[in-house]
Amino acid sequence: MLLQRVITALVLIPLVITGILQLPTVILALALAPVVLLGGVEWTRLAALDTLPEKSLYLLVLAASMAGFALIFHALPQWSTLFFMLFWLLVTVKLIRYRPAPAPAPAANRLGKAVMGLLVLAPAWVSLWVIHGLYEDGPYLVLFLMVLIWVADSCAYFAGRRWGRMKLAPEISPGKTREGVYGALIGAALCGAVLYGLRPETGSLVQLIIFSVVVVLCSVVGDLYESLLKRQAGLKDSGNLLPGHGGVLDRIDSLTAAAPVFLFGLLVLEIAK
Repeated sequence: MLLQRVITALVLIPLVITGILQLPTVILALALAPVVLLGGVEWTRLAALDTLPEKSLYLLVLAASMAGFALIFHALPQWSTLFFMLFWLLVTVKLIRYRPAPAPAPAANRLGKAVMGLLVLAPAWVSLWVIHGLYEDGPYLVLFLMVLIWVADSCAYFAGRRWGRMKLAPEISPGKTREGVYGALIGAALCGAVLYGLRPETGSLVQLIIFSVVVVLCSVVGDLYESLLKRQAGLKDSGNLLPGHGGVLDRIDSLTAAAPVFLFGLLVLEIAK
């Protein structure tokens, strides 16, 4: 399993980095769209949309939502990013208040889960597109976001393996520990310091460390939310497309929450100048 994970990462990471840095923004957005739609296919499993017509309709609605959110952001950028932030705040509250109950049927609340998928996937795609194209060094900001998530995930893994004792959310994801999250936050703080060194015009050192820590905390929320839905659906992984890594959603769950928050933070830091 570990060897498969490493091989898959060695193949995907260079492709991702090359695409981010070399592709024009529109082409990158078009290249990312099928990835999001594959995530949408996996989300139909989480929402118990089992028939081919249901899956096909959902993908059409997801594609329309992606286009719709892009148009809305173009017209109301600040309000759009605020909406994205409020959405993830509500998800955070939902996770904090979650208490195990008798297992619902897999088809329970199918419509609600389907709508949540649209609100998770479409804004994340729009946020990456906007970050990449809005700023002169947008490709490097997107790459920093990716590295931030990768570093946080790696730090969480090693800290959890070495010191993990206290469960973070045992009813949702028994394998995650608070010590792992602390490791992720230390990695985030280091990345914030690096961002200050590379792009000091973004904000002060303290601001960028706090900014990076908040983004990583939100990435944890994205990870936990997908874990909750998989648990409710009785699934270990969202799919099996990526050897050793599970499905597409298993790889982008942190990013779906982090990307909108990262964009919101950039806009707030600009306004605060």
